[in-house]
Formats: sequence, structure tokens, C-alpha cells
Amino acid sequence: MNPYLDIVIRSVSVYLFMVIALRVFGKKELSQLNTADIILILLISNAVQNAMVGSNSSLEGGIIAAIALFAINFLFKRIMIKSDFIKGLIQDKPEILIHDGKTDFKVLARLGISSEELDEAMREHGVASHKEVKLAMFEIDGNISIISGDKTLKQTHHKRKIHKSLGTLNNYL
Repeated sequence: MNPYLDIVIRSVSVYLFMVIALRVFGKKELSQLNTADIILILLISNAVQNAMVGSNSSLEGGIIAAIALFAINFLFKRIMIKSDFIKGLIQDKPEILIHDGKTDFKVLARLGISSEELDEAMREHGVASHKEVKLAMFEIDGNISIISGDKTLKQTHHKRKIHKSLGTLNNYL
């Protein structure tokens, strides 16, 4: 087999594995990284490198792997735009956390969202009480959106915090 075709097949296989793994572990894991998550990401990237390029450590091998990853990512996004079935397999649906002041604690527990985290999102939106919330949604990107019943408040989007160690990591990427 052509060694570059082998790299493409390996890279696409690793990409598909990672998509499935992220789907299984959920969107909350992506939106709120802690130190252990960052270490996991670094170790996974190191572990799958050899799976993608094998013994080929040449510049060409690395570029071929990168091109394969960009291409499969581009194709995957296009397929998700066109196919609701594939999109449904890969992406979770938004979840209602609070509706008309009533908190769904079963959904919070299933998603692993603490009451404190929900309260923090409400405070960041200028909402003091659950009773003031018309709708709180856990979005597909892992963020919490809050719509209050107060017409004078500007509606905002709560961006879940990124761990302080991620800022340090970005300096190296």
C-alpha cells in the first residue's frame, strides 16, 4: 500500500474515533476544561500520533496527516449540514434546564450541572432567582443561555468558564 494513503486512512480512522468518543463523553466535557481534561487532551494527541503516521516521521507524512484531518473535518461538517440524521448522531440536542421558573433537577443531574453552576449562569445574566427565569437552556455547544421574564433586562449568553491553565496552553499552540 502507498505509505501516504496509509497515513490518510489512519488519520481519518483516528478522527472518526475521536468524534465518537467525544459524543459518548458529552458536550459538557468540551465547554469546561479542567487541568485533568487538558492533560488528557495532550496525552491523547501524543497517543494517536503514531496511530496516524505510523513509523513515518517525515515532514511530508505530518502534512499529509494534517491535510487528511482538515479534509475529513470539512466533509464531516458538510454532511452534518445536509443530513439531520448524521447531525442527530453526532450532536446532542439543547436541553431545557428551567422553564417558567421551574428547574428540572433530573436534567441537571443527568448533564452533570451543579445548582451552583446554574446559579452562576443566572447571576451573569442579571437574574437573581429561578422564578425570574422564563427559559434556561443547555445549548449544543455546552453553554447555558438564560431568558428572563423581565422585559427590561438585556438577554445574554453565558459562556462557561475555561480553566485558567488553558490560557497557558494556548500560548504553546
